[in-house]
Amino acid sequence: MAPVLQSLTTLPSYLLFAAVMLGFLLLFILAYTAVTPYRDLALVRRGNTTAALTLGGAMIGFALPLTSVASHTTSIVDLAVWGVIALVSQLLVYVIGSRVLLPDFRAGVEADRTAYGVLLGSLSIAVGLLNYGSLTY
Repeated sequence: MAPVLQSLTTLPSYLLFAAVMLGFLLLFILAYTAVTPYRDLALVRRGNTTAALTLGGAMIGFALPLTSVASHTTSIVDLAVWGVIALVSQLLVYVIGSRVLLPDFRAGVEADRTAYGVLLGSLSIAVGLLNYGSLTY
């Protein structure tokens, strides 16, 4: 029983980190859906795979650097700082991907051209992985 109780001494830190990370994920979803020119969640509810792939990939790409920071620090301030940087990074991925790589991106998402979602979702995850690797300090 003692090892279990000893493990639970970190429960408050876990709960704090989990709450901050979930809060950042919610903030990210709100920010991401605010910058897209279409209604992401409404499209997903209607079964639009492309919108689901882009939003899902962006969420994974955002969560990866937060995971890296959380596993390498005990500081909520570090987590918050890098959470903001990860958020901005993923918004930039969207802007570059949707305006430079696929200039007709909005029409592609609304028409549910799955390849568009796969490309942007994969790009979001790739940048998230690069950010994750960059934060192994």
